[in-house]
Amino acid sequence: MQKVRLNILGLSVSQTQSGAYALVLAEENGDRRIPIIIGPVEAQAIAIQLEGLKPPRPLTHDLFKNLSLAFDINISEVIIYKLEEGIFYSELVCEMGSHETRIDSRTSDAVALALRFKCPIYTTEDILSKAGIILDLESASGGEFGEEPERGHKKRESEFDRYTVSELTDMMNDAINNENYERASKIRDEINRRKK
Repeated sequence: MQKVRLNILGLSVSQTQSGAYALVLAEENGDRRIPIIIGPVEAQAIAIQLEGLKPPRPLTHDLFKNLSLAFDINISEVIIYKLEEGIFYSELVCEMGSHETRIDSRTSDAVALALRFKCPIYTTEDILSKAGIILDLESASGGEFGEEPERGHKKRESEFDRYTVSELTDMMNDAINNENYERASKIRDEINRRKK
């Protein structure tokens, strides 16, 4: 089996399924992308790690990592090994000393854990040829990945426009303390946008 390394390209609200999110994985040395529909809880677990946010209490994936490390178990890689009826199947390659074990996992959980263990994510050429798409992000506008609107379209107002950066920072910290990570990441994005 020839493995192809994937990187996380982005996470956005799904345009096809209400309440779901699209996780987009990108081929490391190519143009193909794999969009995977995931649930809001898993999206939040991935987003928190991507954003570098630190929740006040460990989330499920953090607990899994802490438990694994307490018993000297490391996840060395994640492999998306099968695509069947639109569902991606993954496994965690776990190491404990010289012993290696593979554990079946939902792809969304596997990606959330790969981020926490800082391990690579792989798939097969077969899956990439079946599910891989090439996205033209430059010509898209206002699509699923949050591009800027086309010229001539009025930019919509943000709910955070009336706040200063200092106020936004306080709001972001409150959101983190209240475990509202989705709101915290939106506020962080607004702060970063203003700093550009």
